[in-house]
Amino acid sequence: MRRYFFLYFAVITIPLFLGLTVWQSNRYSGLKEELGRLEEAQADWVESNKRLIAGIAVLSSPERIEHIAEKDLGLHKIRPEDVLQVRIEGGKGHGL
Repeated sequence: MRRYFFLYFAVITIPLFLGLTVWQSNRYSGLKEELGRLEEAQADWVESNKRLIAGIAVLSSPERIEHIAEKDLGLHKIRPEDVLQVRIEGGKGHGL
């Protein structure tokens, strides 16, 4: 009886382990494919961010801003002799 119990146990568990191995292998393959897709999407985001950062650098360059200010808005740099500085002597409590 004991010998048959071991035989029945082996007959049931060996296919069960084989089935679990196949299931685990399929699950691993699916996760590996998903990981590949996610890594590809991440690489696309990184490239997109690099392009956006480069665009920001070009658009915020001082030369471009100066050109827009002078040509499009009619602004000009102020000369140092045109600057008027106001200094208030004293401090709090001395009245106005």
